[in-house]
Amino acid sequence: MDTEIIAQLAGAGIALGIIEGIKPGPLLTMVIRESLSKGLKAGMWTAAAPIFTDGPMIIASLFLAGWMATQPPILFSISLLGALFLVKMGFECFSLEPPDPDSEPDASGSFKRGVLTNLLNPNVYMFWFLIGGPLMASAAEQEPLAPILYAICFLITIILVKASIAWLFVGGGTWLSPRKYHIAMAICGLAMLGFAVSFAYQAYELYPDVF
Repeated sequence: MDTEIIAQLAGAGIALGIIEGIKPGPLLTMVIRESLSKGLKAGMWTAAAPIFTDGPMIIASLFLAGWMATQPPILFSISLLGALFLVKMGFECFSLEPPDPDSEPDASGSFKRGVLTNLLNPNVYMFWFLIGGPLMASAAEQEPLAPILYAICFLITIILVKASIAWLFVGGGTWLSPRKYHIAMAICGLAMLGFAVSFAYQAYELYPDVF
């Protein structure tokens, strides 16, 4: 058991879970809206949506990880696309405004709304096949347990972060001011750019095996 690889993947799962958890998007907007309109419990249920939306994609990524590890051209392409996608998301973090809780239409069932909102978000699919997949594939051959720990840490972290944001809007009062939100987003942007560099470096290392 390679504890170093396991620790690295678990850390990456936690870091990306925090980034995806705090990043503005349809699900975060839904979490805030449900919290403000129906109470903290509704917001918590909405925050749990990734268990049922990201779960199937995580399983698919885990099965594909071992195969992708033996395909340098595919790994190179996905790593390069992942780096570009992370750069795009990273720069967006410096200009995004806090989500508007009134921007989503009303519907019945907080949990159902969260699941549907996340399933219809293309960024979820792009994340797992451009970012989650390469991260798990890079460690699958050396330590099969590492991708599983990565997925578990990511899911737990993203749910906890979104649930915490729900609490901030309902029970935390005005702690999450626009200024503090922008600071948090700037930190997220820098972190994403850091991940982009690591993806680009992975593509660079694969370059001799492809060309």
